[in-house]
Amino acid sequence: MPARWCAKFGQAYANGLRWRRPRPGAKWHLDEAFIKINGELKYLWRAIDADGNMLDILLRNQRDKAAARRFFRRLLKTTRSVPRVVVTDKLRSYGAAHREVMPSVEHRSHKGLNNRAENSHQPTRQRERAMKGFRSVGGAQQFLAVFSGISPHFRPRRHLMTVAHYRTEMTTRFAIWDQITGGAGLPAAA
Repeated sequence: MPARWCAKFGQAYANGLRWRRPRPGAKWHLDEAFIKINGELKYLWRAIDADGNMLDILLRNQRDKAAARRFFRRLLKTTRSVPRVVVTDKLRSYGAAHREVMPSVEHRSHKGLNNRAENSHQPTRQRERAMKGFRSVGGAQQFLAVFSGISPHFRPRRHLMTVAHYRTEMTTRFAIWDQITGGAGLPAAA
């Protein structure tokens, strides 16, 4: 059932939330994680901005210069903006692709600077465990694109808020969700 829901409605809802988000920040964090799909190792490339908003994800077979270049181009196309700084880990493919695609952007490559991107993989790992793994590359790409767009909407940075602010923030977020899904006019279930 969740896979069918994701295929039919998920991307439209994720796009509705994406259009309401503010423009991405000037500092982007990029990282890749390993995911096993049917016993084969795949690489999940992910980009987030300085505020922790997911910019884009891409699931690839390789972790080389061509995959990094494709991810950079896709990222620039989907965000329609150019960052001031790109922060990555020490993977050399980032530097090679960066020099080709975004030579005017500053590139910082350091293990400790990229913790924000490393931590952004946690919800994906939790969901992967709950689903007992992904079955196909296309299904994983489709699900993660939707999940990464919707999940942060319901996970505000709680540790930075007071209880009253958290309640008003969640009320606002549920009102936005009702507008996007068309559930604003429906009666509440008992």
